Amino acid sequence: MGIEALYRRPRTTKPEPGHRIYPYLLRGMEITRPNQVWAMDISYIPMARGFVYLAVVLDWASRRVLSWRLSITMEAAFCVETLEDALSRHGKPEIFNTDQGSQFTGSAFTGALASNGIAISMDGKGAWRDNVFVERLWRSIKYEEVYLRAYETVGEARSSIGQYLDFYNGRRPHSSLDDRTPDQAYFDLPPLRAAA
Repeated sequence: MGIEALYRRPRTTKPEPGHRIYPYLLRGMEITRPNQVWAMDISYIPMARGFVYLAVVLDWASRRVLSWRLSITMEAAFCVETLEDALSRHGKPEIFNTDQGSQFTGSAFTGALASNGIAISMDGKGAWRDNVFVERLWRSIKYEEVYLRAYETVGEARSSIGQYLDFYNGRRPHSSLDDRTPDQAYFDLPPLRAAA
């Protein structure tokens, strides 16, 4: 009958039979500049009572979060909205990488990429390392923000995560970016030096 229990589920990648899976295009590629490759993923965010899903679009070269959304469901629409927001505010990448989740293999999502002339890349099945920079972002968000809080409402989660992502983009230096923030790396600005 298709009846199943509703409970917290961290698994966010579920392939949809019949959806096209695209090859992974980034193996061996040197990614050196902003808007060369963007990546997107969804993560499970626990709250005091319940949970939400967080989707982000990330620029690989600069590690900058270009767009993000929270949703109470994993419908493809919130992923398409996040993608369209990133495209409208930041132009378009040459390649867009995701996992093989049904939100990313459906025609609404792949159609938005194809209509903008963006090459589609997908991680190998179970190959989390193929999207390692988004996985590192999830670790930072969860250990520096989410696990320190118990959000009471979706609005509170949205506000607090938004503040953290502003901090992550604008004030948190990365050693892999020569101690620049993602904003500095994305906009090609030098790192700020501490006053003597």
